Amino acid sequence: MSEQTAQQGTPERRVVVAGAGMAGVQTAVALREQGFTGAVTLIGAEPHQPYDRPPLSKAVLLGTAEGSAFDVDFESLGIELRLGCEVLGVRPADHELDTEAGPVPYDVLVLATGAEPVTLPGTEGVPGVHLLRTLDDAERLRPVLARQHDIVVVGAGWIGAEFATAAREAGCAVTVVEAADRPLAGALPAEVAAPMASWYADSGAVLRTGARVAGVEPGAVLLDDGTRLPAGAVVVGIGARPATGWLAGSGVELGEHGEVLADERLRASAEDVYAVGDCASFPSARYGARLLVHHWDNALQGPRTVAANILGDIPAVYDPVPYFWSEQFGRFVQYAGHHAAADRMVWRGGPEGPAWSVCWLREDRLVALLAVGRPRDLAQGRRLIEAGRRMDAEALADPARPLKTATLD
Repeated sequence: MSEQTAQQGTPERRVVVAGAGMAGVQTAVALREQGFTGAVTLIGAEPHQPYDRPPLSKAVLLGTAEGSAFDVDFESLGIELRLGCEVLGVRPADHELDTEAGPVPYDVLVLATGAEPVTLPGTEGVPGVHLLRTLDDAERLRPVLARQHDIVVVGAGWIGAEFATAAREAGCAVTVVEAADRPLAGALPAEVAAPMASWYADSGAVLRTGARVAGVEPGAVLLDDGTRLPAGAVVVGIGARPATGWLAGSGVELGEHGEVLADERLRASAEDVYAVGDCASFPSARYGARLLVHHWDNALQGPRTVAANILGDIPAVYDPVPYFWSEQFGRFVQYAGHHAAADRMVWRGGPEGPAWSVCWLREDRLVALLAVGRPRDLAQGRRLIEAGRRMDAEALADPARPLKTATLD
């Protein structure tokens, strides 16, 4: 080190965060909370102040809240916001991010561009077809609900159920069409998801399973069996994919779903690049699998690991117990863990009741839990999963017994 450099001190690093959703905002905030004093720039494609997404399908949609901006004082934290600025590409060798406004140099880049909804083929440009992912989407849908249109929802996944719930609350006639034979087919086993079909009818919504959309025209949805469903509006909720198309040709390695392949410290394949939230998958030693988690809690927790690794004092490994919740048809549904590798499933109560849980075990250890109206089960179960505790399946099956008392060790 030259004498001049020593006198000037080590130059401060510049962290650029691409994406101003939950994962991006929390990364910027976590850097400051953990003592990072260099420059932090947060770049978002939308012109709005950064905002939280869960209220979009509830309070914002129903008009009980105007927006859901994060309660973060970016100026006082010394975080530079560049909003309404789309990222176009990255050149890792040059340590430059290409944006609509020109190249942005970085020392460390964090990819936090989230996910984008999957569109229904053939609906581009058809009036009355909506997605629900952004604040603008929610603002466009709000008057649709206020006019109490007949609404067809395509997809009975989490977002489809939440939107159908809000539309029924607004007094709309709702028909949900789902290609699979049950709701939540991609998320839960048949014996768990199938009983949830009755929730739709209980709320006054019509659920048509095994129904494929053949086409959408102004005012109607056509099914492949010839049925024509009247539709003042169509809301498509058939999944989301990582918003990573802009990384093509960058050398940043992507996985089979288009997600950034991050390592256990959330580092991407390119030097000085991290990835966090919906756009990235990570290896889980806990589950022996690579996880791609499109849920709010992952976007909240991952940034702390990214910030710790950027500061570099102690390497931090990211291996959470995934968690999410959904409010639908008057029920509070929570899930923790990852049930794919489970070898046993235990019910706590029956799905015909208002409150019940399902536990998944692998070699007697609790690996996942779904709780409907049983938040205490979820809270205790999440801790038991984290601790890797062995469970007594017989005791576990007693819904009157607290989960934490059903352990074997």
